[in-house]
Amino acid sequence: MKVLENIEPKAVWNYFEDICQVPRPSKKEEKIIQFLIDFGKKHNLETKRDEIGNVLIKKVATKGKENIKTVVLQSHIDMVCEKNEGTKHDFDKDPIQPYIDGEWVKAKGTTLGADDGIGIAAQMAILTSTTVEHGPIECLFTVDEETGLSGAFALQPGFFDGKVLVNLDSEDEGELFIGCAGGIDTLATLYYEEEQVPEGHIGIKVSVTGLNGGHSGDEIDKGLGNSIKIMNRFLWNAGNMFDIRISDFEAGKARNAIPREAFAVITVHKDEKEGLFDYFNEYVPDIKGEFAITETKLELSIEKVNTPKFVIDEDTQFALFNSLYACPHGVYAMSMEMKGLVETSTNLASIKFIEDNKIFITTSQRSSVNSAKHDISRKVESVFRLAAAKVEHGEGYPGWKPNTNSEIMTLTEAAYTKLFNKKPLVRAIHAGLECGLFLEKYPYLDMISFGPTIKGAHTPEERINIETTIKFWDLLIEVLKNIPAK
Repeated sequence: MKVLENIEPKAVWNYFEDICQVPRPSKKEEKIIQFLIDFGKKHNLETKRDEIGNVLIKKVATKGKENIKTVVLQSHIDMVCEKNEGTKHDFDKDPIQPYIDGEWVKAKGTTLGADDGIGIAAQMAILTSTTVEHGPIECLFTVDEETGLSGAFALQPGFFDGKVLVNLDSEDEGELFIGCAGGIDTLATLYYEEEQVPEGHIGIKVSVTGLNGGHSGDEIDKGLGNSIKIMNRFLWNAGNMFDIRISDFEAGKARNAIPREAFAVITVHKDEKEGLFDYFNEYVPDIKGEFAITETKLELSIEKVNTPKFVIDEDTQFALFNSLYACPHGVYAMSMEMKGLVETSTNLASIKFIEDNKIFITTSQRSSVNSAKHDISRKVESVFRLAAAKVEHGEGYPGWKPNTNSEIMTLTEAAYTKLFNKKPLVRAIHAGLECGLFLEKYPYLDMISFGPTIKGAHTPEERINIETTIKFWDLLIEVLKNIPAK
C-alpha cells in the first residue's frame, strides 16, 4: 500500500511516490530517464530523448482544443542527494522513503526530491488525465539541473515546438516567477605538504552539526548558519592561541546548498588540551547566541581521538584558515528594481581534503545583474589567489530577465485570482532556473514558473506542503484550460 495514495491530488501524489522509488542523483539519471521513456511508451505517447538525456513526451489536444497554442511543461529530473549523519542510504540504489507529517510530506533522513519530483509528477498526471482540458502539450524533462544545468546547456533548437513554457520548479505557492538570477561557480584548490605530527601532540575532532542548511538562492537571506564559517572561526581563533595543526576538514556537499555540517581533525600539544577545551566551551555559547533565532538545533562538540597520520604544512594551514575567514558568504546586494529581491549573493558551499594532497573549496555566486555576478565571483577569486590557491570558474549560466508584458503571466495571474480570490505576487527569484538558458536557444519563448510550497530544499529537512500542492495542481489545470488560440 502506498503511503501517499489517499491525499489529493491523488494522481500527482501517486506518481510522486512512484518517482521516489527511482534513484536520480544529478549526473546519474539513467534510471529515471528509462522510467520516463517506458511511461511514454506504455501510454502510447510520442516520446524521444536527446543525446545528453533530456526527455520530451507529447500529448495531443483534447477534443475542441486542437487550435490552442502548444504549451511546454518543464521540470528537471535530478535531485540533490543529502542525508543526515548516521542515516544509511545509498542514493544510487535505495528508494526515497516519503511519509506524511501533518500538513507536510517529508522523507526519512534524506532529501525528499520534491525539488523537482513534484513537477515531474504533475506532468505525468497531465499526460495521463482523461478529464483535464488542454491544447497540445509537450512535457520537457531535463537532466542535471542541480549540479551544472547540463541538460539545459545541451538542449538543441527544434527539440520542442511550443512557444509558451511553464516551468514547474518554483517553491513558493502564491508567487508567480517571471525572472531569475544567473550564477557561476568559483572553485579553489590549495596544495599542501604532509608533515609528521609534532611530538607531544594528540588528536582532536571538532564537529558542527544541527544547522538547517538550505537553498543557496532562496534562503541565502534568511540568516542561516554556514558550518564552514562557524568551524573555521573556531579554528582561526584557536590557531592564534594554541599550537594546533590540522589534518582534515570536511564540510558541505552541494554547490547550491548552504553547508549544514562540518568536521575537522586537528592536533594540539597534550599540555594545551585543557586550554583548548576551555576556549571551545567559551566559543559555543557565543556562537549559539548569535544564531539563537535561526539555528535552534545548532550543536558543536569536541573530543579526543586517535592521533592522525599526518598534518598539513604550516604555510598552507595559514592560507586555509585566513582565506576561509576572509571569503564572503551571504547577501552582497539587494535589488534596487524589485523590492525584497536579493540581487547578488555568494555561497561558501564545501571544503574537502582530496587525493594528491589537495584541499578543494567550492563556492557559488548568483546575481540578476550579469556584471555583478562576475564582480562577486572575482572578489571570491581574489581572496583565494592571495592564499596562493589555484582558482577556476565554472561555465556559469544566464539569468532570466523579467518580461512584464508576458501573455502567460497575465493569463496565470488572472487564473490564480479567479480560483483563490486574491492576487498572487509576481516577482523574480534569486534561485537559478533553467529558463535563461532556454531563452538562448528559443528566444521567442513566453515563460512563467510556479509551484507548491517546498521548505528546506537541498537538505534532509526538505518538505512539501500538501494543501499548496492542491492549489498548484488546480492552477496548472486552469492555466491549460485558458491558453488562447494560435
